[in-house]
Amino acid sequence: MANNAVQQIQVTRVTDGISEELSDAIAIEEPLEIRLEHGPAGERKVQNISVTMRTPGNDAELATGFLFTEGIIKKASDIQAAEHCFIACADNRENVIQVSLAENITPHLQNTERNFYTTSSCGVCGKGSINAIRTVSNYIDGQLDNNFISTEIITNLPDKLRRHQKVFADTGGLHASALFTTNGDLLLVREDVGRHNALDKLIGAAINQLSLPLDNTVLLLSGRASFELVQKAAMAGINIIAAVGAPSSLAVQLAQEFNITLAGFLRGQRFNIYTAPQRILIPNYENSYQK
Repeated sequence: MANNAVQQIQVTRVTDGISEELSDAIAIEEPLEIRLEHGPAGERKVQNISVTMRTPGNDAELATGFLFTEGIIKKASDIQAAEHCFIACADNRENVIQVSLAENITPHLQNTERNFYTTSSCGVCGKGSINAIRTVSNYIDGQLDNNFISTEIITNLPDKLRRHQKVFADTGGLHASALFTTNGDLLLVREDVGRHNALDKLIGAAINQLSLPLDNTVLLLSGRASFELVQKAAMAGINIIAAVGAPSSLAVQLAQEFNITLAGFLRGQRFNIYTAPQRILIPNYENSYQK
């Protein structure tokens, strides 16, 4: 993550009733406006799609992942370019990113009615209906049981993630999403003040690497597992999700619906499995699947 993700400020720290003045690092939160350019040559038009509060950095990945997990685009080749608005945006150019679609691509905007604003803590604020949230994915029709992970590997993932959370180590104020192999090797990690932004950045990076679907990976979330995070994971074909925090009832319901393995409360050697336990290899568990 670039240095513009962190700001130094003066704070008063109180310890055992004694105060001292010192410098502290905080995570930066700024708005990002996502614009979409599309249409045939000579008839191109630009639409404002969303404004999201995010930590600066990996903005093109964030925009790409957002458009994909919203179902507006379907694949990497739909995008012709994704870059900050350097010409018409004056002093605000770093907080406006424009995604240009290929001329033959028609964006799927029918289910994306919003109030064009999402906070860093809410990825589905402003949605027109609950049906619009259940975005259709190319990869969620009957998730197969072809991806397995051992309990030993899954319990070690949070420690591996923390070693790669540079901005969190500086500020203590960011969420992270990470992709691992089922052998526990880290593939990608992204951080952001918004948990849904971190996942969009991660999926955007995977799209840019042409590595979808992500059905041979494990997604680790540094916080709780919410409905929108499970939905975004399903869009990318992820079928194993592990979270340091708790899942919501809707997250469990959606994971069950799409046969996604959802584990939560990863603490030391303990965790809960909420859905599709067959993908987690548990020693001496008679119903555990074997490779």
